[in-house]
Amino acid sequence: MTSLIRPSADADVTAITVIYAHAVIHGTASFEIDPPDEAEMRRRRQVLLKGGYPYLVAEIDGMVAGYAYAGPYRPRPAYGNSVEDSVYVHPDRQASGVGRALVTALIQVCEERGFRQMVAVIGDSASHGSIRLHESLGFSLVGVLKAIGFKHGRWVDSVLMQRPLGEGALRLPGR
Repeated sequence: MTSLIRPSADADVTAITVIYAHAVIHGTASFEIDPPDEAEMRRRRQVLLKGGYPYLVAEIDGMVAGYAYAGPYRPRPAYGNSVEDSVYVHPDRQASGVGRALVTALIQVCEERGFRQMVAVIGDSASHGSIRLHESLGFSLVGVLKAIGFKHGRWVDSVLMQRPLGEGALRLPGR
């Protein structure tokens, strides 16, 4: 098995759309109810790339096995040094190390780009795999928003985790 973490390419959007659609339809990682089409996924990716955010894929034997990106944590200017991570893995590749490889690479790229904090907003407090993954990569639990969403006929929590990047808050931005 040959694996590679690399920047996403336009040609990856079809596979990204399929992976995300499965997560939307079957899971709680995303609070979307209806999966966006390929054109919308392409548009979202372009917005992030134009904003200077990383968008990575994991490729195994020539196939996209998962993807991860960082985007703005919140839109207000004071949050400009903070990012929110998102990671989605093909259902056939979950619990195989793909998510870990993607988030590890994402952290590195975000540090290289000067971001100082990464926030994980994990849909569902029952998402033990995602919570353990983030803990193992240095994220700390900062809170749980109880019953904040309603999906698949039930109330769903959001778990908030945070990790400093690079020097974190030890220095002012840009120094």
